[in-house]
Amino acid sequence: MARTSIAVLGDGGWGTTLAIHLHRLGHAVRWWSAFPDYARRLSSTRLNPRYLPGIRIPSTLAITADLDEAVRTAGIIVLAVPSQHMRAVARRLRRTRRSAGAIHVSVAKGIEQGTLRRMSAVITDELGRVRLAVLSGPNIASEIAKGHPASSVAASAQRSVAAAVQRAFMNEQLRIYTSTDVSGVELGGALKNPIAIAAGISDGLGFGANAKAALVTRGVVEMARLGRAMGARTATFWGLSGLGDLVTTCLAGRNHWLGEQLGQGRSLRSVLGSTPMVIEGVETARAAVALGRRHRIELPIIEQVHAVLFRSTPPRRAVRALMRRTGRSEVS
Repeated sequence: MARTSIAVLGDGGWGTTLAIHLHRLGHAVRWWSAFPDYARRLSSTRLNPRYLPGIRIPSTLAITADLDEAVRTAGIIVLAVPSQHMRAVARRLRRTRRSAGAIHVSVAKGIEQGTLRRMSAVITDELGRVRLAVLSGPNIASEIAKGHPASSVAASAQRSVAAAVQRAFMNEQLRIYTSTDVSGVELGGALKNPIAIAAGISDGLGFGANAKAALVTRGVVEMARLGRAMGARTATFWGLSGLGDLVTTCLAGRNHWLGEQLGQGRSLRSVLGSTPMVIEGVETARAAVALGRRHRIELPIIEQVHAVLFRSTPPRRAVRALMRRTGRSEVS
């Protein structure tokens, strides 16, 4: 594998993990934080207790708060920032002296509020026609940082770009597949988060395996239904970036944790105030309901999650609303 100059933008758990992973592969990595004080703390302590506790940052991994310095020589630029900050970071990136031929890789899993645009569309809005890929899959950051086996999907409209990302990111710990279904891979990564909140609520209420299996199975149907209406391929939602990511997120992770806390009676405000983490499923639930209305697609699970999050619907009442829906054929 050829050594590549790579910039990783974002100091959250996933950005930290990818910076470490790519550095381990021998690439020349520059890892960017938007916050100078935090960048200095990361550089001095070589720990990121806020977003990825317990993982040591290699002493030779370069850390900077200077965006221009981070991307100036990069052949690959990884955008690992929360979805609601993607446009602002892309706008800043537009003013840098980066390589015109650099590959830009979005690893954010969300939908922009207001515009309801996917992350690749937000990046294109700000940067124009660039070599662009998205990376998504069942990837819990801490597990990959520890070197545990995992798989993901690199999707691009240009097969050569997806293949380049595959070559740069893949090793025996992280297996990368390629796809040309950018919208399907992005929507799978985003839409699974509200379903994972539902699975967490179920666990918080003390329900068992039956309830979770139903949520996962019918949840992926909702994801595929909306994705198909938005031009994605149905088959993508049964792959790693759809069902695979959904299963992982319904078992563990911050979206499941938030749902579990809600199921146990805590308020959304209390839960969000107790963590520095961005929990993408909250805003994605709002965006998904808006997209469902736009495309006239029924999303019963996500709609009930939205009701719990934003209309103060008690979780048990939301469950009853789902269970009391009119009977229908499973395949329609």
